[in-house]
This record gives sequence, C-alpha cells and structure tokens, in this order.
Amino acid sequence: MKNKELVRAIKFALFSASAGVIQLGSFTLLNELLHLPYWLSYLTALVLSVLWNFTLNRKFTFKSAANVPRAMLKVAAYYVVFTPLSTLLVKYLTDTCGWNEYLVTILNMLINFSTEFVYQRFFVFGNSLDTQPQASKDKSE
Repeated sequence: MKNKELVRAIKFALFSASAGVIQLGSFTLLNELLHLPYWLSYLTALVLSVLWNFTLNRKFTFKSAANVPRAMLKVAAYYVVFTPLSTLLVKYLTDTCGWNEYLVTILNMLINFSTEFVYQRFFVFGNSLDTQPQASKDKSE
C-alpha cells in the first residue's frame, strides 16, 4: 500500500512538472511576446496548466471514474481560494518588493504543487481512487 502511494505521488509530481512546463511556457509567451500585465499572464498560464494537470492526474494518477464535472468543481473551489491569494502574492512580491517575476512564479508553483496534491488525493478523488475499469485490471495483475 505504501508503494502504491509513493507511485501515486511520483506520478503526480511528473504530471505537475509537465503542467509547470506548460505554465512557464505560456507565461513566457504572454509576458515576453505579448507584454501582457504580469497578473494576466500568470492567471492565463495558471488556468492552462490546471486543465492539463487535472486531466492527466484524474486519469493516470488517481485513476478516478468520479463524475468529471463534480471533480472539476472541487478543483475549481481550490483555485477560488488559491488563485486570488497567489495573484495578490505575486503582485506584492513583483511590484512592491521588486522580486524577479520568474522566481515568484516558481515559488507559487511549488506552493501550488504541495497543497494541491493533498487536496486532490484526499478531497477531490479520495472516495473514487482507482475506480476506473483499467484500475481494476491493474490490481488483478
């Protein structure tokens, strides 16, 4: 059982890293090429990475057959709290404190990674872990 949770955590980390690449890539395009305000670049990049991360982790990490709209609403609830707080934090750290925009983005991504894993593991998918048909097949092998 401990091995299964370790594998789950590693998968989450790898998919989150891929979402991080999407977030940093889209942030860079929006910030450097389109010269959008930092907060708008950050927010747009965050939404893109969340959609990517949710889709992959639901299917491959948590193997959940739970109702997708309901699960997505739970994830959206997390971001209703996380996004305004993180947006205010990045605005404060970049505009008021003069911190580097990329350093602040990476800091936010690390905070997001750790809190979101716990939230998704226990709240979003806690009752529906390994309920996809493929998950049953994996258990029997």
